[in-house]
Amino acid sequence: MAEDWDERLLAAEGFERVYVELDWYDGPREGLADLGGVPHYFQCHDIDFSVAPTEYFVWPADEGLVALEREQWAIFVEWNQQHEEGAADIAPHPGQGGVDARYDELTAVLTPHRQAPADAQLLVADWRYAGGNRYRADGVDYWVRWRERGNDHA
Repeated sequence: MAEDWDERLLAAEGFERVYVELDWYDGPREGLADLGGVPHYFQCHDIDFSVAPTEYFVWPADEGLVALEREQWAIFVEWNQQHEEGAADIAPHPGQGGVDARYDELTAVLTPHRQAPADAQLLVADWRYAGGNRYRADGVDYWVRWRERGNDHA
């Protein structure tokens, strides 16, 4: 996932936007991304952190949840921008709890929806960087193309 790609080329090749990154460890582990143009949660299937993730549980996120996820994401992005700029008076990461009341409220509402339901699809993800700022209000700097397991036609 190290090479930058033009966003128009990515879309033409079937890659879709990633709106929210909920967890990252050697690659995206959990988040919110489009699948067929519709926002879906994704959660890494493999809990072995010694390998980069490839298979994910994927399930739809309704409009209301998407709006709340993006609201919480915006709080994080604002904090991260201040953090990267070296703001001396920056509060701790809002995900630590007790830092941003709205962030905490959103966590309480969203956490139950972030767990893969029994009917979640198991798909393979191909990731590509679009370049630019990693964390932006409209999402992250990488895109995803979903495919069924065993379908190696990437």
